[in-house]
Amino acid sequence: MPGLFEPLDIKGLKLKNRIVMAPMATKMATPEGEVTGRHIRHYTARAHGGVGLIIVESTYVLRNVKRFRGQLGLYDDKLIYRLSQLVDAVHSAGARVAIQLTHAGSRAPREMIGEQPVGAWDIPVPEDKETPRPLTVPELATIVTAFGEAARRAVDAGVDAVELHGAHGFLLNQFLSPYTNRRNDSYGGSGEGRLRFPLEVIGEVKRRLAGKALLFYRFGADDMVDGGLTCEDARLIAPRLERAGVNVIDVSGGLVGDGQDRFKEQGYFMSLAQCIKEMVTVPVIGVGNITEPEYADGIVRAGKVDLVAFGRTLLSNHDFPRFAARRLGVATP
Repeated sequence: MPGLFEPLDIKGLKLKNRIVMAPMATKMATPEGEVTGRHIRHYTARAHGGVGLIIVESTYVLRNVKRFRGQLGLYDDKLIYRLSQLVDAVHSAGARVAIQLTHAGSRAPREMIGEQPVGAWDIPVPEDKETPRPLTVPELATIVTAFGEAARRAVDAGVDAVELHGAHGFLLNQFLSPYTNRRNDSYGGSGEGRLRFPLEVIGEVKRRLAGKALLFYRFGADDMVDGGLTCEDARLIAPRLERAGVNVIDVSGGLVGDGQDRFKEQGYFMSLAQCIKEMVTVPVIGVGNITEPEYADGIVRAGKVDLVAFGRTLLSNHDFPRFAARRLGVATP
């Protein structure tokens, strides 16, 4: 089996290794959500350090759906130019670029957006205090279009892939989870109903990508709350994502979030990734406090995942891939 530093070709997207920079909020954007010079320096440093693929942080698709100050946005054509500068800089430094698109749903704070947040139903994500307003069907159509338009802008900026954020309690996760989605229309109820909205977003984004970039899906494969989505549910859903056109599944936590406040062991979401990989043929990304090169190389060689995402490890050491290569005795990336 290939190791961490073996190249990977995903439908023409050629990665020099299996090391992924996970999408992590930097809070460096302007108030309008525009890329800044700090973003470019931040991501370019990791590209120079040898990362194969950088997934740029959570980026909101409508003006009033962001989660925090300093978040990137892609809700307007005026934001394309600076994003294209970031993409060009990372490409020049030797890495490929994806960008993560999101709608915070009920996780958009009222004090941030100036109104009651919206969600699948009037049930907040666990530990959130604000009760959301259920989205209407016409509003869902508007959001589907917004995701598609943001994907088109990402392509215009030159990205290699777009990732939809369907994890960590954001809107797509809210619709998929039986905990937060108790609608009684065609967008709720059964698993098929709860999957309808994410599939509509996938379909529209895939259409707007027009074969010019790949589609990733960050899948919250276990909510880890009573009444939420489980790994067994996720095993049934993952093949549907693949059939809908998702090219890579990036496995993380659901309503539980990214897990960093709950779990400390290395590879804490790896069992979820392996659970999904058994059900699909597309590449799978694993994540979760991965710090040791030998561990990362081992899970790839064992066929548990195809790519490994590093988060805080790359924040603390942008040259981690070079360090890992030396530890593993392979050519420096």
